[in-house]
This record gives sequence, structure tokens and C-alpha cells, in this order.
Amino acid sequence: MKKLLKLLPIVMVTLVITSCSSVRVASDYDKNAEFGKYKTFAFFKTGIDKAEISDLDKRRILRAIETELLAQGYTKSENPDLLVSIFTKSEQRVNVYNNTWGYGGWGWGGFGPGWGWGWNQPTVSTRTQGSLFVDLIDANKKELVWQGMGTGLLTQRSVEKKEAKIKEFVTKIMQEYPPQIAQ
Repeated sequence: MKKLLKLLPIVMVTLVITSCSSVRVASDYDKNAEFGKYKTFAFFKTGIDKAEISDLDKRRILRAIETELLAQGYTKSENPDLLVSIFTKSEQRVNVYNNTWGYGGWGWGGFGPGWGWGWNQPTVSTRTQGSLFVDLIDANKKELVWQGMGTGLLTQRSVEKKEAKIKEFVTKIMQEYPPQIAQ
């Protein structure tokens, strides 16, 4: 039992570290698609133009996707096997924290009725959570064959931080491609 208690903090720290990724990803794909036959790609301008983000962010995302696909051995082509499209969603997340503390924590503060310090002032914060969807479309069939999605908090502090966040989103999403199909 003592050994278990000694290992518990190590296990807890490991769980916290491994579960604290700032981008959560998921993917879906067509089970009948032959991912091994895809060798070339191009960007699907019609789909990309519909994404409701700035042109600067679109270019950052597309450069990151291109880098990932080239690293996987794909070639950019005028006559592609895959068309790449993106779309985005964002929503405001409102967090309300009840900061009750002190003796009893329910009073008006001071030592009057409901004794104790009891400051009961909730804190409200808003953050923007964004989702990036990367669609890979079979260029010949014009059918979606793979979709990756990344969701996380967005930063607007500096251009460098924004580029780093976009790269993190795209890298984590593209780690899911090609899908590992069980035989």
C-alpha cells in the first residue's frame, strides 16, 4: 500500500502533463477511399474562399497544410489527386468562477452577520475557442474522403504567437492523416 501511495503523485503528474494539450483533434474518413493512391494535392479555392477568417490567417493555415503534406511526400500539382479545403468556426466561451473564501465564506464580509471574510464576488472571463476543419477531397470523384478537426483556444497577442498557434493546430490535425485503417 505504501508503494502505491508513493507512485500516486507520479501517476497524477503524468496524467496532467499528457492531458493538457492546447489543441484537441479528431478525424473522420471514408473507409472505401484508397489513401495509398493519392500522391498530389492542390488547394480548393472555392471552398477556401468561404472560410470566414482573414486572408492573412487563411494564408498562414494553407502554408502550414502545404508544409505538412510536402513533409509526408505529397507533391503540389495543377492536376491533383486531392483537393484541400478548410473552414473555421469560433465561439466565445464564458467562464464564471465563484471565488468564495474565508471563514464560512457565505457572509457579507467583515465580522458582522454571517461572520467571516466571505468575499463572494464571482469572476467572469471570456475566451475565444476556435475550430479548424481540414477537408481532403478526391479530385476525380469530387467526394470528401478525409476530414480533420482541431479545437482550441485562440490567441491574438502577437503575429508570432498567432502563427505558432496555427502551426500547432495544423500539425496536430495532419498527424491524423492518412488514417490508420485496421485490416
